[in-house]
Amino acid sequence: MYSHSSIKAAILAAAGAVALTGCAGGSASEPNDLAYVARDVESLYNAAKDRLDQGDLQLAAALFDEVERQHPYSPWARRAQLMSAFSYYAAREYNSSIQSASRFLSIHPGNADAPYAYYLIALSYYERISDVERDQAITRQALQALNEIVRRYPESPYAADARLKIDLVNDHLAGKEMEIGRFYQDTGQWLASALRFQNVVDDYQTTSHAPEALYRLVESNLAIGVPEEAQRYAAVLGANYPGSDWYERAFKLMQEHAPQRVAAGG
Repeated sequence: MYSHSSIKAAILAAAGAVALTGCAGGSASEPNDLAYVARDVESLYNAAKDRLDQGDLQLAAALFDEVERQHPYSPWARRAQLMSAFSYYAAREYNSSIQSASRFLSIHPGNADAPYAYYLIALSYYERISDVERDQAITRQALQALNEIVRRYPESPYAADARLKIDLVNDHLAGKEMEIGRFYQDTGQWLASALRFQNVVDDYQTTSHAPEALYRLVESNLAIGVPEEAQRYAAVLGANYPGSDWYERAFKLMQEHAPQRVAAGG
């Protein structure tokens, strides 16, 4: 699995490659860089690049936007759009990064840098994934954006990282379902809890939460009074995770509450 730092390094490298294609000539970065002064496109772009190199990310993004405003039909404007998206991302201005990358894609959908633009969009959602106790709307948007990279560009280097992140996002969403299911159990809402755990088994069966979800389904179905269903989930748990603690707990639970079914199941 890639580390967070290695992914950041890859992003910086990709952004640098875009920037270097347009950096020929001197720089022009002054305190009043953002003042509206008509400048030639190369000087304006290089002023933005200088600010980016200095770590002045928000000003760099604003200057890249200025390249597009002052010279919308220049080839530099295309590069500036993508560099603006990267600068906003690096500054953690994620909504602005998504807007810039989306604008780039709307104007240049077939550009060679389109996969990178999609990747910046996905990362801008991914970086804002909250803990499982909060609403998961952003998490689902991140999942959708990551899946879009894999769908459109399955052989790209960005797709490899997207696949890893998809697994992490699915695990996160499964964790949210588990947290809600446990809450329903704690409050005696057994049918509601079973529905949540069933979601994990159906939609997130490859995540780390699947064994516990099966165990919780054994618990919930015994509480509801449906030992046949509890036995079925215990059997699935035993077949797929025979050495797990969750199976041991399920086996003991069935012995306590439905011993005849444990005996019948062998």
